Amino acid sequence: MLNVDLNNFKVASSGTARDFNRRIILNLVRKHQPVSQADLMRLSGFQRSTVSVITGQLIETGWLRVGALGQLPRGRKPTYLHLNENRAGIFGIDIRVQKTRYALANLEGRFLVSESIPTPASPGEFVDQIGGHIRALIKAHPQLSYEGIGVSLPGRVDLSSQKFAFAPNLHWSAVDLKALLEQKTGLPVELENAANACALSEYWFGRQFEGIHDLFAVTVSEGIGVGMILNGQLVRGITGLAGEFGHVSLSDDGPRCACGNTGCWEVFASNSAAVRYYAELQPRGRGRKKSGPVTFENILQLAEQGDLKALAALEKMAEFLGRGIAMLITGLAPEAIVIVGEVTRVWDRVGPIVNRVVKERSTTHASARILTSGLVEQPRLRGIIALVLQKYFGAPTTA
Repeated sequence: MLNVDLNNFKVASSGTARDFNRRIILNLVRKHQPVSQADLMRLSGFQRSTVSVITGQLIETGWLRVGALGQLPRGRKPTYLHLNENRAGIFGIDIRVQKTRYALANLEGRFLVSESIPTPASPGEFVDQIGGHIRALIKAHPQLSYEGIGVSLPGRVDLSSQKFAFAPNLHWSAVDLKALLEQKTGLPVELENAANACALSEYWFGRQFEGIHDLFAVTVSEGIGVGMILNGQLVRGITGLAGEFGHVSLSDDGPRCACGNTGCWEVFASNSAAVRYYAELQPRGRGRKKSGPVTFENILQLAEQGDLKALAALEKMAEFLGRGIAMLITGLAPEAIVIVGEVTRVWDRVGPIVNRVVKERSTTHASARILTSGLVEQPRLRGIIALVLQKYFGAPTTA
């Protein structure tokens, strides 16, 4: 049960109710399109007049478009409705330590353009470069109405100041990235942690999680992040820092983490940890390739070729990945956990180890389905686009 906070509440107006009904219809069309008004009546429980008024307004304002006529043996032929995919353009930006990917998506979340650049060394350089790319895309696609920019970050953002609060792997100074991007592009900007973006991606676009309301996304890359959806709501905490399980210490004797702590989960179970394990298995002086340092991509390729040292490094990584996931299941008991990252390429090798460790270390009756990200392309980008779309499809705030 959700309690009403009597010290901080707003009374819902009649406009809120209309907005809520409008979003119900929008979501039903999004999920079931092509769909007729009769279908919408059945799915929503609204009266015919209510559905007719709402769909008429949504067609008039460009959110819906009229499709083909349906075929019935007798009676009036139904008119099918679709989301107007050209109604809105949304930019998504996924910042990672080495590479930043940006995309332009339509109202259905389909990528129209997707490109990448090396991640600049400073926020100022980043804003200058990415701002130029966004302005060029706006000029190239004048038919769209641009609704905003979503930015996925390898760290946490303070909800009150919208500044970096915690991004140890990126090494950027704490700046108001939201204000800088808005000034550069003229579009509203939403910032979100990468793991939260992945959780949103699976919740919005992942068919394998339909009907699930408690979902965690564990992102495995240079570090480890956890995005949490509980009771259908993204959990950020009062300051936006909730979910930093990657920086929970598993061992006081472990390696030092970029956050300053020792033995954090991510120093044992991240891509960087696997690279370290592989180097430790090499004879002294042979930890580097002639072409440069060994990368996680190199390890994956070697593992796929049957290299025993690469496989051993991934197995050790999997052991610690399982330990951290067992902590999540014991402490918060989600329905499902989705693993996002390059490691899923070798999940046939890694997954059984993770599941074994979770089973061994889960002392309660809590259990969770542990799955890899499905066919959703670029989950961070998809999720950050979903964050912008929430303004139109999510439940409205009271006014």
